[in-house]
Amino acid sequence: MSSRRLQRTALAVTAVALLSATATACGDTGALQGAGSTPTAVSPARLWPDLRPASSPAYPYDVATRAIVEGVRVPGDDIRRVDPVDVVEAEIKAHPDDYAGKGAYGGTPDRMKECRAGGDEARCPLLKPYYRDLTGDGKADLTLGFRLYPTNQTGVRVYTVEKHRLVQVLSDNDAIIGVELADRALIERSPADISGYEYRTTWVWDPHERAMTFSRDEYLHTDGRRHGKKPAPSPSPSVSPSASTR
Repeated sequence: MSSRRLQRTALAVTAVALLSATATACGDTGALQGAGSTPTAVSPARLWPDLRPASSPAYPYDVATRAIVEGVRVPGDDIRRVDPVDVVEAEIKAHPDDYAGKGAYGGTPDRMKECRAGGDEARCPLLKPYYRDLTGDGKADLTLGFRLYPTNQTGVRVYTVEKHRLVQVLSDNDAIIGVELADRALIERSPADISGYEYRTTWVWDPHERAMTFSRDEYLHTDGRRHGKKPAPSPSPSVSPSASTR
């Protein structure tokens, strides 16, 4: 489970209360309403100016992941020619404690065998790969997703090519209901603890870290009842014509 899940749960009830109050204030009809007299603008007030800084971060966020993928060649530096199955199997090999025996995702290796020729495609956990330039170097990068067993979470990974090597620049596991690519950002949508809400986590390319770094975490209303509006459909991420699932 993502470390964010435990941190978010404590905030969920408070966020819903605030959003519900806002919805009530806006009214149910969607018609224009008078807001009354305009209050006098007040500048921000800085509280506790002598407060000492904390000795440790508030939350143990993994803000960036970067690792060279061992054992996977990149023919002609073209990431589209890399076999996604090889990439996932390389990760399994690199993290034996997570994927072997009683590890958190110990059921994944056996299912990955079904991704090879002659396997049961319905049991293969690998999702369709997507290709888009997320690093800004003018070349396509690889976004992979694969189901994790027995947790039924989804692993989301992003890879780029540097100096003829395949490099992982994003690694996140979570309960995910959707992923979007926007410019050089990747947005994950996850179910919230309360019906009608979801979490959206944004990762963006950071040229200094040379990785996709954690940028923003949102807690949003999604069921369309607020203000009588229906939620707008999310745009599908662009995919290279050459993208394939195997």
